[in-house]
Amino acid sequence: MAKLELRNLKKSYGTVEVIHGIDLTVESGEFCVFVGPSGCGKSTLLRMIAGLESISGGEVCIDGEIVNRISAAKRGLAMVFQSYALYPHMSVRRNMGFSLQNAKMPADEIEERVRAAARMLQIEPYLERKPGQLSGGQRQRVAIGRAVVREPKIFLFDEPLSNLDAELRVATRGEIADLHRRLGNTMIYVTHDQVEAMTLADRIAVLRDGTLEQFGAPLDLFNEPANTFVAGFIGSPKMNLLNADVLVKGDRLILRLRNRDEIRLPAERFALPENAPVVFGARPSDINVVTEGGTPLAVTTVEQLGTETFIFGELEGGAKLTVSVQGQMRLARGDRIAVAPKPDRIHLFDARTGTTLRARQDETDADHRRRFR
Repeated sequence: MAKLELRNLKKSYGTVEVIHGIDLTVESGEFCVFVGPSGCGKSTLLRMIAGLESISGGEVCIDGEIVNRISAAKRGLAMVFQSYALYPHMSVRRNMGFSLQNAKMPADEIEERVRAAARMLQIEPYLERKPGQLSGGQRQRVAIGRAVVREPKIFLFDEPLSNLDAELRVATRGEIADLHRRLGNTMIYVTHDQVEAMTLADRIAVLRDGTLEQFGAPLDLFNEPANTFVAGFIGSPKMNLLNADVLVKGDRLILRLRNRDEIRLPAERFALPENAPVVFGARPSDINVVTEGGTPLAVTTVEQLGTETFIFGELEGGAKLTVSVQGQMRLARGDRIAVAPKPDRIHLFDARTGTTLRARQDETDADHRRRFR
């Protein structure tokens, strides 16, 4: 196990900076997931940690030691690639033990480590087979086993499940989680799949365009996103985000959407000035279908999943809204329903910066209003 620290880490290709000064600490034994859309820099960041990409600025520290100038082979890390990267002419046994053989480890110790890893990953029956004789899931286990036998300080996974079908992804994801529980090693895992991130991680680093947007526990990111990007990326279906202006009428706070639709909320929950530009956010599961009051919604699409129903619709002014209802709800395109967000589950964001405006309990009305100046 090892602690990893990234200190103002930067990466440039010529004059183009792709990683913009990332600061991040992964504690010893933690399972950390880097997540973000394609091209956000997560794989580049992982390769910089591994020593496979040069560092343009800042420091990579492992257990307090700066490793910028230490070669990949000497950092004590093991990486599992998306493409498996197995030698096709070698047996599973030789693939798993090859790096140990190159390190001049005694043959009996290599055999002991290979067999132990094969037992753990349930690939003992395949030790004499070659990669071409294995399924995709079996090959991925061999690639993981090759990392396990090295007994690294930190495991690095670069989208290891992206080549597997949906059912196999779920099974292998569970095996990786079990592996972490058994070994207790620090693990860093790159994926664009937020379901993998939410189910595997102790903490998630959300990246966008080479910048760290938020770093925290999965449910913290889901419940308290730092900005509209994290709010829209974490959660499936994604959070509803609608531009609005604030109106105050008596004890009601009205969010007037840019297309003139209105959403009414209790004014006491928010200390916002009149006409403040905001982004209203509500997760589909935090919007109720109601029989009285509410905001009219014209149904455009319904997805029936058996245990859950996704309703996609348009408000009167044309803004699109997604609603998630537990159980089955008989609706069809063209139906009209009324919806109302749960007041205690609403998110408000600054329309100019995208950052959250949801007040902390210790924040005063004056603090809240000052953020709009």
